[in-house]
Amino acid sequence: MPISRRGAHCIANGIRLHYLEFHSASTNPPIVLLPGITSPAITWSFVAERLATTHRVLVLDIRGRGLSESRAGLGYTLDDYAQDARGVIEVLGLGHPIVIGHSMGARIAARLGAIAGELPSKLVLIDPPLSGPGRAPYPTPLGRYLTAIEAASRGASVAEFRTFTPTWTDEQISLRLEWLPTCSVEAVTQSHRNFHEEDIFPDFSHLTCPTLLIYAAKANVVPAERATEIANLLPNGQAVPVQAGHMIPWDNLEDFLAVMRPFLQRS
Repeated sequence: MPISRRGAHCIANGIRLHYLEFHSASTNPPIVLLPGITSPAITWSFVAERLATTHRVLVLDIRGRGLSESRAGLGYTLDDYAQDARGVIEVLGLGHPIVIGHSMGARIAARLGAIAGELPSKLVLIDPPLSGPGRAPYPTPLGRYLTAIEAASRGASVAEFRTFTPTWTDEQISLRLEWLPTCSVEAVTQSHRNFHEEDIFPDFSHLTCPTLLIYAAKANVVPAERATEIANLLPNGQAVPVQAGHMIPWDNLEDFLAVMRPFLQRS
């Protein structure tokens, strides 16, 4: 079926948030997709287009990224982000969508499910950072993100940037270079700090809707033993690995979709 894409803004949780909508004629529950710490919505278009063959898909520009509001002093806590997602769902009248989050977006999705359990019909948590008080640090240091933003902001070439993303195509790197400068350094810095100061493990036991944890078998963000721990905490969940690095769809899109589609289609 034909798929259209449009961008729009809404006021939710007291700020202006931008989203991309990929619309098909499907009557399945809509999907709300929450990207990671330096991933504006447009960088997930290639995934959203595939999902939109069976669902209406909305990809959010997280505050401080892309075309969403970004200003000094704006809060960047997990609760801020989760309330943004909740606000968008309510303002746009999405009912009970499937909420999919990657990396930081998975932490946001988990917090949303914990504070507003009636909203999501299903949750997909893709390789969430598990760092927090008393836990191992997030394996990617803040400096790597800031260096990448600086490189993109000064007009780095695809060849220069390949040191950050050696397995990506030129097209994927070009898109990242185009949009990385929209990522607020303040937002990224605070979010990375909060990876270590905010604990999401208490949220897992409150996720009552069907929940799928997808973790990268070739990364160390969610080690296999931690995935098992989370699966045991989830009241209605499971954990499945994909042979990929942390940016799972970029490394192995087909296996990623093969794991997710049966879960999305399950009644």
